[in-house]
Amino acid sequence: MTIRVLLADDQTLVRAAFAMLVESADDMEVVGQAGTGREAVELARSARADLIVMDVRMPDLDGIEATRLIAADEDLAGVRVLVLTTYDTDEHIVEALRAGASGFLVKDTRPAELLAAIRVVAAGDALLSPGPTARLIARALRAPDPRPLPHGGGPDGLSDRERQVLSLVARGLTNTEIAETLGLSPLTAKTHVSRIMGKLGARDRAQLVIAAYESGLVTPGIH
Repeated sequence: MTIRVLLADDQTLVRAAFAMLVESADDMEVVGQAGTGREAVELARSARADLIVMDVRMPDLDGIEATRLIAADEDLAGVRVLVLTTYDTDEHIVEALRAGASGFLVKDTRPAELLAAIRVVAAGDALLSPGPTARLIARALRAPDPRPLPHGGGPDGLSDRERQVLSLVARGLTNTEIAETLGLSPLTAKTHVSRIMGKLGARDRAQLVIAAYESGLVTPGIH
């Protein structure tokens, strides 16, 4: 299956370089390029993209607001957003994750790592760096955003086992690692994660991470 990629960055040369890289992969194709967030939203609808590589800082409509519009559009429910940032300490990363992004990547990432990241996010998994993510969320919690999160409810409606699983997801563990930690089969761990996503109305694992930290189920810096 070919991954349909939309590139959104206000720098033409950056888009061109990313386009050459993506087109070099046998399982990907570039279906559009956008120079602004608004163009990205429009092309996400018309080009039927599976994934958007989204720069944060763009004119007209920035990458965060564009991500929020995409996440809120039911017709774009299957579209994933991979946010690009200059530094992994960019405070906008948390805003992007809250808005509905499935992960983030720094712009100086090696080409092979970018392609791998696209595959991970397109498959519905989150691409998060646990250390920087925890620090960023800790900072965000000191000045919370009054706008509602993309997910529906909080962990209060989860079973004890589901709360355990959610806390491990928030700490960056994969389904296999969760299974080993809790003495479960990988399939059971995967089923728990899927049910938690359904109960919380989360698009993907990135939203589960935000939900866990926002609710206080997981405290940044405590593992």
